Amino acid sequence: MTNPHSASPDTPDAASQPEEVAKPFMRTIKSFVKRAGRMGSGQERAMAELGPQFLVPYQPSAINFEAVFAGAAGAEAPNDAKRPVVLEIGFGMGEATAQIALTLPDTNFLCCEVHEPGVGALLKRIGEHNIPNIRICNHDAVEVIDHMLPLASLDGVHIFFPDPWHKTKHNKRRLIQSPLVAKLAARLKPGGYLHAATDWQPYAEQILEVLSAEPKLKNRALPEHPELVGYSPKPHYRPLTKFENRGIKLGHGVWDVVFERV
Repeated sequence: MTNPHSASPDTPDAASQPEEVAKPFMRTIKSFVKRAGRMGSGQERAMAELGPQFLVPYQPSAINFEAVFAGAAGAEAPNDAKRPVVLEIGFGMGEATAQIALTLPDTNFLCCEVHEPGVGALLKRIGEHNIPNIRICNHDAVEVIDHMLPLASLDGVHIFFPDPWHKTKHNKRRLIQSPLVAKLAARLKPGGYLHAATDWQPYAEQILEVLSAEPKLKNRALPEHPELVGYSPKPHYRPLTKFENRGIKLGHGVWDVVFERV
């Protein structure tokens, strides 16, 4: 397979900070397109049995991470309120999310997904692998960001394989655009990171352009990997999923973009 990276790419305390005033066009941002889907019996059982512990209801007020992640350190370790918190937007069926949470057991993950079968599938993985450091919000991530996440409260953001909206006339529907990136940058702590990955090169180019234009962010890869022209080597914590491996066998590239909050 050709190395995709070789391709040429065509705060103060949150409580005292007023929330950004959303311009009219920003209110239309959505992190998803609602998809219908039927839940399997195992997913339904996971929703019923594990939902009360691992689902975080949407609320129009700031989240209390200490309360939400109570017990996330596991039964044998005391809960640490200072554990890093990473927001994941759109996890599909949760395969990569579960593996990352197991790889980074000292990090808490707040994961947003609107596709209920995917939520049920991740809950099922949580039960099967005894993963304590994931919480799921079955709600539009943009509203979660706007109303539940204080400024400078996150240590990281993961956005893996968002819908690329291939047709030019649909590019405006892509998730990673300047208004959303500004919201995410404002909620990252200094030194926190935003990691996006896509297997569609035109979208990778757009992501790199949009993140580079955000003044609160800087490219982590440029100083150490100038040969990748802004893209990043795949971080160790992001696994190769079945979906990604299938694409690699077909000769598809994957581009990782990692920026840091200045």
